[in-house]
Amino acid sequence: MTETRYMMAFESSADETSVAIVKNGVEIISLETATQIKSHQRFGGIVPEVASRHHIEQVTILADAALSDAQLSYEDLTAIGVTQGPGLVGALLIGVTAAKTIAWAHNLPLVPVLHMAGHISAANFVAPIQYPALALMVSGGHTELVLMPKEYEYIIIGDTRDDAAGESYDKVGRTMGLQYPAGKTLDEMAHRGIPSYNLPRALMNDDAYDFSFSGLKSAVINLMHNADQRGEIINHDNLATSFQAAVVEVLVTKTARALDNYPVKSFIVAGGVAANRGLRDALTEMLAKRPQINFLPVPIKLAGDNAAMIGAAVDIAYRHGKRGDWALNANPALEFDYQEL
Repeated sequence: MTETRYMMAFESSADETSVAIVKNGVEIISLETATQIKSHQRFGGIVPEVASRHHIEQVTILADAALSDAQLSYEDLTAIGVTQGPGLVGALLIGVTAAKTIAWAHNLPLVPVLHMAGHISAANFVAPIQYPALALMVSGGHTELVLMPKEYEYIIIGDTRDDAAGESYDKVGRTMGLQYPAGKTLDEMAHRGIPSYNLPRALMNDDAYDFSFSGLKSAVINLMHNADQRGEIINHDNLATSFQAAVVEVLVTKTARALDNYPVKSFIVAGGVAANRGLRDALTEMLAKRPQINFLPVPIKLAGDNAAMIGAAVDIAYRHGKRGDWALNANPALEFDYQEL
């Protein structure tokens, strides 16, 4: 008889407080998330102290709600999991402390996981990841190509050398006067305009799989500032279209090259920018030419930070023997273990 595992997971790495209960790593039993976007919008980005205070206010409320929604008790749970890093250290500490306290009080195993592993593992809610697999991880803080020869083995083959894709969206959006976070609005604008501005595509033809979006971001900002000084009017929809076309072309070109050089069974796109319609459409078109690869785009509603994705990663880590002790601490600089190919 197959073992039934219920994982309670905590996510508090940035501006979302989230608690979920996930069954066997593939089924969301309950998910409770409190967003802080409106609290940070007037600052144009996340304020760490504000984020931490919101996490303190919400974390126990959400834990109780997740249990109630699942119609389970702590005695039914297999383990408690939590995002250990990366993220804002104060925010991470709230989730880690809550998870440690509950695990200790109810004599349950404690399982720390990497935030990016959570984003990737959310693909299991679509269909089981088949290995070897490749993931394009695109978020506000990370743009990475991650090769997974087998389950619970992560090898970064491409990384961002400066700004991540999502970070560039927010900085460009701020210059356009858009509210934080700007990614969704820019995506909508990009579908209304035409790509009339010639913008750089750094490293696109480089043999390596690394990314660079700082030059693209600066080119857009400088174009707007120069036009303002000359009294010229910029068509923001056309500029958004041109900007997004450059981002998407680089991401898809690098990904296609990696898929051709590393034969895999599954390809995953994950992270907050994975909700971008332009990127998803371009990846779908590219994957249609590679029918041997199972395309697993993380569901849009799970692309942002949430505890369900952490629960999926916790289930994997738990089965592979990962455990934390009572000395577990937040690690804001946590990364995948470096491995040579």
